[in-house]
Parts: sequence; structure tokens; C-alpha cells
Amino acid sequence: MTAAGKNIILNCIRSIFRATPVWIIFCPMLFAVPLKAVAIEPEPVFYETSVFVVVQGIGGAEIPAVINNDSAYLSITDIFNFLKIRNTASPHMDSVYGFFINENAPFLVDRKNNVIHYQDRIIPLNKDDIVSTETALYLKTGLYATVFGLQCKFSFRSLSVKLETRQELPAIREMRQEMMRRNISRLKGELKADTIIGPRRPMFSIGMADWSVVATQRPEGGAGNTWLNLAMGGVVLGGETNVSLNYNNYAKQQLPYSHDSVLIKPFDQRQQYYRWRYVNNDNSALRQIIAGKIFTPSTASLFDPVVGVQFTNTPTSYRRSYGSYTLSDFTDPGWTVELYVNNALVDYTTADAAGFFTFQVPLVYGNSVVRLRFYGPWGEERSREENISIPFNFLPLHEFEYTASAGMVEDGHQSIFSRVQMNYGLSRNVTVGGGMEYLSSITTGKAMPFVMASARVGSSLLLAGDYTYGVRGRGILTYHMPSNLQFELFYTRYKKGQQAIIYNFVEERKFIISKPFLAKKFSFFNRVTLNQIILPETKYTTAEWLLSGAIFRVGVSVNTYAIFIKPEPPFVYTNLALTYRLPGEILITPQVQYEYNSNSLMAVRCELGKYLFRHGYMNVSYERNYKSNITNVGIGLRYDFAFSQIGFSAWKGTNMTTLVESARGSLIYDDKTNFAGFSNRTSVGTGGVVLLPFLDLNANGRRDPGEPKAYGLKINCNGGRIIQNRHDTTIRIVNMEPYEYYFIELGNNSFDNVAWQVKKPAISVAIDPNQMKLVEVPVVIMGEVSGKVILEEENVTKGIGRLSIGFYKNDSTLVARTQTEADGFFNYMGLPPGTYTVKIDPVQLQKLGMTATPAKLPLTIRLRMEGDVVDGLEFRLRKENAE
Repeated sequence: MTAAGKNIILNCIRSIFRATPVWIIFCPMLFAVPLKAVAIEPEPVFYETSVFVVVQGIGGAEIPAVINNDSAYLSITDIFNFLKIRNTASPHMDSVYGFFINENAPFLVDRKNNVIHYQDRIIPLNKDDIVSTETALYLKTGLYATVFGLQCKFSFRSLSVKLETRQELPAIREMRQEMMRRNISRLKGELKADTIIGPRRPMFSIGMADWSVVATQRPEGGAGNTWLNLAMGGVVLGGETNVSLNYNNYAKQQLPYSHDSVLIKPFDQRQQYYRWRYVNNDNSALRQIIAGKIFTPSTASLFDPVVGVQFTNTPTSYRRSYGSYTLSDFTDPGWTVELYVNNALVDYTTADAAGFFTFQVPLVYGNSVVRLRFYGPWGEERSREENISIPFNFLPLHEFEYTASAGMVEDGHQSIFSRVQMNYGLSRNVTVGGGMEYLSSITTGKAMPFVMASARVGSSLLLAGDYTYGVRGRGILTYHMPSNLQFELFYTRYKKGQQAIIYNFVEERKFIISKPFLAKKFSFFNRVTLNQIILPETKYTTAEWLLSGAIFRVGVSVNTYAIFIKPEPPFVYTNLALTYRLPGEILITPQVQYEYNSNSLMAVRCELGKYLFRHGYMNVSYERNYKSNITNVGIGLRYDFAFSQIGFSAWKGTNMTTLVESARGSLIYDDKTNFAGFSNRTSVGTGGVVLLPFLDLNANGRRDPGEPKAYGLKINCNGGRIIQNRHDTTIRIVNMEPYEYYFIELGNNSFDNVAWQVKKPAISVAIDPNQMKLVEVPVVIMGEVSGKVILEEENVTKGIGRLSIGFYKNDSTLVARTQTEADGFFNYMGLPPGTYTVKIDPVQLQKLGMTATPAKLPLTIRLRMEGDVVDGLEFRLRKENAE
């Protein structure tokens, strides 16, 4: 059929429809076709509830939602608020607008027109894609993925949604930044606390005591030895006071750098220690006054203590600079080494099988005095504390510090010693200093002026130098590469004829290269050291190659030494020590020394050790020295009681048997709570805190007579050792560094009774030396309030969610706020005893166009030990235009 024929037929059909009524045309069809019921699709049923939304990297939260069969709709404003996405809802809850992550991605969810505008896109919505109520606008979970890239997996069984996205949500970014700020604040000691408790300086107080005993017997007629130590710590005239008394009945003591010995008294004054220190870190002009036996760096050779006074404006606080300084040395195998920087414990380690240990000492602002304390496995403790001055001294820009010391040296000649040192931060990377040192026992050149400087070039190069007139000049260079390869160069030139230093050296040269090696199966510290001393007639050169680490859980230490003294041939030997565990948790430590000159063994040693009953340790050892033809067999036992550490060891040698008994411990006394406790650790020079939680019945923040103690408080502290006493409900934190502020977090959900709550859970406490500071923690008994909000419309009543309920004091001061659930129920726990007024947020009611009956309700929280509960509160809402 042609196109013209088709047009003629269509025109005829149109003419018939125009001229004939419609019912005449379709009436025969109604009779011809069987009559069927017309199906009307029912409206979908939505149930208001809440689902738990989990987002990786953020956590989870309850989000209001509506459910229809297996489909979930999430509240747009609530989910975006949880993700920290900027959004604003219209007053009538028919649209939500804002921007997604950044301002270049605006969005608009329009319920009236069933459309979403996102950036330059327009996404039309089906009727069942969006649901609106009086208080919220809900979007189907699938659209969050389609429009915004938020993949939502809904589980009807657990009523939860797992949200995943590849985008960096503002909530994740904010959480990461907050964590970074918190870590920086922790490093700087700037954590925000609800309560800050400053230092306390009583006129007189005694709080700490340490004791230790080491006794040695030799049954074959050898001389025995008993060493006793008693240390006491307290406060006198507001200053820290420490006294340590040492008794040793061994009559001979080896002189340093000599083969001679000298008779000493059992109570030699040089071995007694006493010091008084007054600290005020808030006074920038004078922060510390020290009297007694003082520690001070010196250019001159001092082998005896200095009794005198010291003044300085250096704070006691630990102020971290940039960079670190490698410190390594040797002690006895298995000994514990504690590292103190400016009297603050920074780190600790255990020496390896050969006695080697290493620290990365952090550079701090100001004069850094490094102190090492050594503890043996059998209760031994080195009474001598090794002081090392870090050669690099940095100060912040334009900051000035000084230290002035003067006193008498206990050398038997009543020598007078004094030293004044000043430093100034010339720039962020350069610090200069100078001063004067004086020692009366030097025959010539008693006064020794000096200058010094430290510089940081980039982040890898450290330079330091100092010159003391008439004595010496020295320089130090340290370069640390990104691969952790480190070079150190030391050079010292001595003035000819100087008498301040007892050595007759002309020059000292030292070169150190070190690098750690880390992998999955092994880790090693590798160091090569070359040291040369130039004397007037000869030179003395030593070389050392050290490997210390672990491979396949086996501790390995290999030390190779070489000594060069002309015209003698070089003396070279290697010490190899291993540490590994056998079945049964037995620790074995074999050791061998080999001499290359004679190609023979110098000595062999092996030790077996095992921990017993968690607090005990037992070892058996064998040693053979081929050079001196001596064999030793030993056995030892140590047990750590709560009040003391006790040890016993016995050695059987070729010609002698040696028995050693040791014990040590400490006493902590708290005069505020009349508590006396024992510990197996040293306590003198430290401080502590006593937390006493109590029920604050009148909510005044102070403990009044009759207010009982509260048991069950849980805490977290950034240092110290926590001891809980179930009998008196107190919590003690001991072994804390004095003069430092510690951050203590109190658990708000610690107690069995949920009505007991801590109003100020973050405390910052300044630790007082040799004292236990009492901190009373008020626990308030909170009340619980519950009720319901009902919406009345056209003979239908139902609960309404997302309404803000406020609790007011004196009808005007807002003290708390909560929200109604989807069924209109609301609940709040946390009101202290008192009278309050409850009402719905009037601004929200105005936006919704509703009125509440009654407008407000009074309530009273009564004081009860188990907490008061007020329920049955009810508000009824109506649309204003319905009246």
C-alpha cells in the first residue's frame, strides 16, 4: 500500500471517532470481553527504626532509617553529619542541600520534584527512592552508591549497614588530623585535662626508702665482703632531699689507673651521697637550686665527688630537640641498663651475651647530662652512676641558659672547684656558649676559660667544637645518611705541658662507622671503630669490629679486637657469644674467645638459664680460661617477691669457692592515707599518686565527712606502675618521674552502678619527689529521665522521632539535651540531684509548625545511692493549623 492510501484510511478513522460517541464504540467490546477485577497496587509500608552504620576507619553509629521489606532508607542529614559532610535541611524537610567533601561538588536532594542535583548532573528519582517524614528525609541505600560513591551493604538480620568508599571522607581526614595533633600534644606534654593539679612543697616529709645487701664468702680462707646500702628520700624546706649511706667491710680498694691499693674505712665519706634540690620550673631566672654532692661536667680530671652548690635556670622537664646521638658501651652480660637524660628515665635495655648495649640518645634542648644505671640479674646494683655529657648542645632561638657550680672536691686535699657555663640559641640550628672553670689543685693554669658551639646542617649533619684555653681543643662530626649509615669523627689536640688532665696525650683520633641491618629473619647492629692515641714517645692504636643482633631468634654477638703498639706485633682476638632457647624454655648462652696470634682458644663459657614460677630464675654456668688455666662452675637462683628481690649464687673455682647472697627492695610511705607498702624496685627520687574515688553526695566536688568511698574505678596513665588496693578502694601509681606532669584518664563506665559517673575524667598531675600525692576523685550519682512524645493528627496518634528534648536548670540554663527515638521515646542518664524543667526545643517546634502540650514539665532528681529514675513524662504535639 502506498503512503497516499495509508493517509486516506487514517483520515477516515479520525472522522468516525469525531462523529460517534465513545461509549457506542467500546460498548460491544465490554460485552465481548470477559469482565475482570482491576488490581490496585497497595502503598508500600515503611517502618521507622535505626540501623547501625559501620565505616572502616571511623567506627560505627546508630543512624535513623526506615525499612521496607529488604530495602533500607538512611536519613540524609544523619548519615552526612556522621561522615562530616556539609548539609542543610529545609524547614519543612522537603530538601537537603550542601556540598560533598569539597565546595566544588554541590548537591541538592529535592523531594518535591523527585530529583537529585549533584555537580553538573541531574538524577531523576522514582517514587520509592525517597521517603519523607515530619523530621527527616530518607534516601534509599542504593542511591548513596550511584550518586555519591558510598557503597552501602544492608543486612536485614542484624539491622546494620556496612559503608565502604575509596574517597577520603572528611570524618576520616578529621580523625587522622586529630590523632596527629594528639600524638604531637603527647610528645610536647600538652594534653588537654579537665583538672590540673600543680606541685606541692611541704616543709618536711619522708616518703621513700631503698635498701640492698650483697654478701660474699670464700670458705677456703679468702676475705669475705659485705656491702650494705640504705637510701632515704623526703622533702626538707620544700626541696627534694635524698640521702644514701653505703657500708663496705672490704678493707682494700683499687686506685684508678694504678696497680696500687689503699685502705678505706667502712663508711668512706666519698661513697656517701646526699643532695638537696629545690625546683621551680615557672621561674625562668632560677629554676633549680642544688646543694650537697653535685653533678657537673668538667674539663679537668676529677675522680672524687664535689660537695657544693649549683644554680641553674635549666628546667627539669624533658625538652626533645631534633636528631639523636648513638651511645654504646659494655657491661656484664645480661645486666639491665637504664638511660637517664637530665634525671628523666628515657629508655632501658638489656646487655647482650657479650655485655654490649646501645642507645639512640635523643638530643634535648639545653645541657644534656646522660646517666646510666646498671642492675645485675642477681640483685646487684652499680652504686657508681656513669655520667656522660652529650657533645651537642642546642637551645631554641634566642633562649639563654646558665649553670653555676662551686664546691670542694673530696680528694683529701680540699681542692676548690667551680664552673660557670652559659649557652645561647643563636638560631634554630646554631647554639654558642662559653664560661670559666677553676680547680685549685692545678699548679699552673688554675683558671680555664672555654668557648663552645654546636651546629646542625640540614637534617643529617651535626657539628660540635669546644676550646679550653691552655688545655685542649676538640671537634666532633656526625653524619647520618637516609640509609641509616652513620659516620662519626672525633679529634682532640692537647696543649703541651697542661696539668688539668692527668693524661699525657698529645692527640686523640677516633673514627666510627655504623649501620643497622633489618630484615624479616634477622636484625644486626654493625659498627667499626678505629681509635688512635698519640703519646710523646709512641702511639697506641686499637680497632674493633662489632656485630650484635639476632638471626632466626638466635642472639648473636661477634666482637673482633686488634691492638697495635709498635714494635710489638698486633694482638687480635675475637669474642663470639650466642643466646637461644632450647625446648622447655631453657635459655642457653655459649661464649668463646679465640686468639689469632697463637691460633688457639683463650676461653670458653656456657650458661643455662630458666624462669621458674613466673617470678624466679635459675642458671648453671661453666667457664674455662686457657690463658690462666682456671676453671669455674657456678649455680644461681633469683626470686622476685612483691616486697624484695632475693638472689643466691655459688662458684667453685680451681683454688677457691665463692658464695654470694643478695637482696634489695624499697619502702613507700603515704602519710595522707597512712599507707606503708613494699616494692622490689628502687623508689627514692621518684614520686607517685594516690587516687581516692568517693561518692560526692552533695555534688560540691569535695570530700565531706560521711561521704563513702567508691570501688571499681578504672584508670589509664601515660607512665608509672599502677597498684590497686581492694581493701580501701585506693589506686596508687608509683615509680613516676618527679616534676613531670602525668596525664591520667578515669574510666567513666568503671562502676557496676551506671548511675555513678565521674564528671571530670581527665586529670593532669605534677609529680612531687619522694611523695605520694593524694588526689580525691568525686563520683557523682546521676539520675535517669525517660518519657515519650506523641503526635496527634486526625484521630491518629503515633510517636515522633528526632525531636530535641532539653533539660534546664532554673528554667533558663541548659544542662543537657537528648533526642527522641523513632517511636517518640526519649531517655537521658546523667542529671545530678536537683530540680529541672524539661521541654521540647521551641525553635524545632516552630519549624515543624507544631505546638506541645504541656509546653514544659518539672522534674526532681532525688539523692539515692543507687540513683533516681524519673519516667512517664509525656508531651503531645499538634499541627498549629489543625486547631
